[in-house]
Parts: sequence; structure tokens; C-alpha cells
Amino acid sequence: MASPALKTFVGLRHTTVENHHTKPISTKLTTHKRFVVKAGKFSPKVTGRNLRVAVVGGGPAGGAAAETLAKGGIETILIERKMDNCKPCGGAIPLCMVGEFDLPLDIIDRRVTKMKMISPSNVAVDIGQTLKPHEYIGMVRREVLDAYLRDRAAAAGATVINGLFLKMDVPKSAGPGSDSPYVLHYTGYDTKTGGAGERRTVEVDVVIGADGANSRVAKSIGAGDYEYAIAFQERIKIPSDKMEYYENLAEMYVGDDVSPDFYGWVFPKSDHVAVGTGTVTHKGDIKKFQFATRHRARDKILGGKIIRVEAHPIPEHPRPKRLSGRVALVGDAAGYVTKCSGEGIYFAAKSGRMCAEAIVEGSENGKRMVEEGDLRKYLEKWDKTYWPTYKVLDVLQKVFYRSNPAREAFVEMCADEYVQKMTFDSYLYKRVVPGNPLDDLKLAVNTIGSLVRANALRREMEKISV
Repeated sequence: MASPALKTFVGLRHTTVENHHTKPISTKLTTHKRFVVKAGKFSPKVTGRNLRVAVVGGGPAGGAAAETLAKGGIETILIERKMDNCKPCGGAIPLCMVGEFDLPLDIIDRRVTKMKMISPSNVAVDIGQTLKPHEYIGMVRREVLDAYLRDRAAAAGATVINGLFLKMDVPKSAGPGSDSPYVLHYTGYDTKTGGAGERRTVEVDVVIGADGANSRVAKSIGAGDYEYAIAFQERIKIPSDKMEYYENLAEMYVGDDVSPDFYGWVFPKSDHVAVGTGTVTHKGDIKKFQFATRHRARDKILGGKIIRVEAHPIPEHPRPKRLSGRVALVGDAAGYVTKCSGEGIYFAAKSGRMCAEAIVEGSENGKRMVEEGDLRKYLEKWDKTYWPTYKVLDVLQKVFYRSNPAREAFVEMCADEYVQKMTFDSYLYKRVVPGNPLDDLKLAVNTIGSLVRANALRREMEKISV
């Protein structure tokens, strides 16, 4: 059996979908290679057509969902307003995503093999010494990745619509046995309507909300609110000699100056760096934190020119409700961003695919109506697979991001080779890695020691400040 590391290189190729920009798509669905499933169903058959699903939102979650649906025989439309969306996102993806989603190498700007974790006192720890020669963290630009996934969905048979989703009429009965449609209202933009757009509607059987942290689909089903962070990022074009420093290197800064509850970052892109930060607790001070992040990295980005400024809300935990009738939420709309690391791209694409797979299976490749129970299988599988990851990272954030002394302890721990190995193995391949019992014991002792020193330092600092 091939190792997971080798599996990630299966199917890598250069882009076949040209320009990474969505072209006008014919509304006529063509026949493609389909997933074949067998299931015993009692829900009514769909007559004269296939099951109709609307995916609202064209990011990684929406693109992955639409492609899976179209390949599975579902009549699929994807609605996205900003085809060139540049979300303020660090853009890091794990190695397993490259192979799992068959991503071509030319949409990956940089392959990061080195990281620097920089403490509040500017102690820098080099991370990456445990990586194998073929392992790396991929750095992408969201406008490139998102467009590629949408184009691939279109090539599979999905109809991609440049439109702004406005609202949804929910049928009075969407329970078992019901086939009443959901009516989506949106403003369509194309060469005929110009900039103003045109109000339109479409009827579908199922809706996947992949429309981000401010999801209108979530509001339509009363999914509830959640705490969110503000991410702020500047893309900075720096001199070529300084860009060489970031060729395969990313930096993460921690400290009250850059964020009271998150971290600042400098991540390399194709010909520039992305410098950003985020916070949940002090959103009004985000520009102050951004200035501090730039200041901490000032010598390495000196002479740089800001070419784009971006800001966006990032969810901090799953919504109270992620499913209602035949409507399901995925990605940021569902709240699938990890604490501590702030990772969301892989989990968005994975949730979109898992939700679509549940629909394909439940509908027997689009031949039967689905019901809430079919979509719930996606949630059950998701929670079983990823809930432990979210919980662990939530605890880590609460323990190590609560004060500067605790952050110093965190950076100190990151210097440990065993910590790096366990962290990278878990991140790169999205699996719980069994540790060595003796090394685990040593790690526990070292962690306690770091926290004790951090607590002592905190008390001394409090004395000085009084």
C-alpha cells in the first residue's frame, strides 16, 4: 500500500482549464463520467429531469461541491458574484489537498519548506527541520484557486452564474416526501444586463450555502450567529533581493502588539508577500495590529509597495444550525475555520465535497428526491472526522494565546523537534498521528515547564507594571 506522502503526488499535472477565469456556460447539461451509487430509497423518484441543486458561493467549498454534484449526475448551478474575488487569506494549503483535490502545480505560487515562529520578544524559532524532501505547505492566491475550482466544476457540467444571491423562498413543507422547490432570487450579471444586473429567480430541490461568513443562505434558514474574527491583509510588492528571502519561507508573529488572540503573518506569493493579522476581541484596533505586524517585519519588507488591501470576517466556531430541510451549509458559511491556526481552505473544500457526496448518494445519482436525513449524513461524517481537531486547536488557543508570557512558552515549545514532527504530520495529512509514549511524556513535562516559566514571568511583569 502506498504511503500517504506518495499518494499526494498522484495525478499532479499542469492546468488544463485555461486562464483560470469562468467562461459563459451553456445551460444545457452534457453527459459526463458519473459516480455510481446503490442505495435503497423510499423517497419519490424525480420524473422528467434530474435532481436540481443550487450552490451559492464560488469559493473552495462551492467549487468542490459543484464539481462533485455535476459528476454525480445532478443538475447543478453555482452562483457567485465576484469572479475575481481576492479574499484576505494567508493562502496556505496542506500537502494532502494537492493530491486529494488533484490540484495542478502551476496554481501553487510557493512551496514553503521553512517557517519562522517569532515570539513577542522577537525570539525566532526555525520550523521545518522534520519535513521530508517532497513535503511542503502550498501557498496559493484565492482568486487563482477559486477560479480554477469553478472552471473545473463548469467543465464537469455545472452551470456557473455570475450573480448576487438575494434571498430564498423556503417551501412550507420541506420534510420527508415533499418535492416542493426552493425559489432563489438573485441579480444576474452578464454582457446583456451590464453593470446594473437583472433580477432573476430559479427553482431548485436542494441548496448548498457556501457563501461565506456573512452567508445569506444561513440567514434564510435561521442558522444563528457566531463569533467571528476580522482578518486584515496587505499585499506588498518588495524588492527582488528581499523576495529571495521569502522564496520558500513563511513567518508567523505572536504578541499583544500584532493581535491579542491570533497571530500576524508574512506569507510569500508569486511576486509579492501577503502581510496580515486578525482578531476576534479587538476588531476596532485591527489597523493598529496590522501596523505592528508590518513594523515587526520592517527590515525584511523595506522598500515594499502596497498593491492591494483586503479585509474580511472569519468565523470562529460552527453555527448553531448547519442544516434545515434540504438546505445545508458548508465552508465559512457553516463556520469551519480552526482556532489557533485559522485554517479554512482545506476544510471548506472538504466540507463542500462531503455534502455533495451525501446528496449524490441519497438521490441515487440525481434520480430521487433527497430529504434532511440524507444531508444529515454529511454532518455526522464531518463531525466524527474533524471535531477532535477543532477542539484541540481551541484548547491550544486558550492556553497559549492568553498572554505574552504564554506566547513565549508556545514559541519555546515550537523549537522541539518532536513537536514539529507531530504538528507537521497532522497538518500536512489531516490525520491524528500516534505519538511515541516516551516522547509524549517528555513533551508533557516540557510543556508544563514552559507554562510554569511563563506564569512566573507574567507575575514579574505585573509587579513591574504596578
